[in-house]
Amino acid sequence: MFSLAVFVSGRGSNLNSILNAPRLRNLIEVKVVVSNKEHCPAFDIAKKYSIPVYSVGNKEGFKSFNELENLFLSLEIDLIVLAGFLKLIPVAFIESFRNKIINIHPALLPSFGGSGMYGMNVHRAVFNSSAQVSGASIHFVDESYDTGKIIAQRSVDISDVHSPEELAERVLKIEHQLLPDVIEKFALGKVFVDKTRVRVLN
Repeated sequence: MFSLAVFVSGRGSNLNSILNAPRLRNLIEVKVVVSNKEHCPAFDIAKKYSIPVYSVGNKEGFKSFNELENLFLSLEIDLIVLAGFLKLIPVAFIESFRNKIINIHPALLPSFGGSGMYGMNVHRAVFNSSAQVSGASIHFVDESYDTGKIIAQRSVDISDVHSPEELAERVLKIEHQLLPDVIEKFALGKVFVDKTRVRVLN
């Protein structure tokens, strides 16, 4: 089985989409769920599936990223998925898992990315720009926000939306389709990293 660690900060809808994707059921195993919060709503989803949960940070009772690294190595984690995780990953941790950490972003990168561009902040910016198309991007995580190589994108028509909230709902549906698709490609060994681009085989 292809082993995942999933990082979350919110309610965990993308985590839920991974756990309930029929195509992933006999292909992957989510071995651990991590949050920057002590009481993360997504932990309730993980506990429903008997998945161990950990909080990461500098607070008492939280694990450090160094401790997580050792844990992930012992669990033989194949891929780390940031699914709505709102903190910057330390450089040393990224170096230890280079090209094994991916993030889903609720817009078509490289537009509408960077520090502070998460959640409704992204959707308000897209809506106010009068863009006619939005979507979701999955990219490798590097040392700064939303600048790693793009792995896959999927677009959606937003020409008829009337609010950032309506736009967000439309993009979230795309996220729930795209993330399991990309994880499946990783599990099947169909993702290849070149010097400047990422190739994903059908």
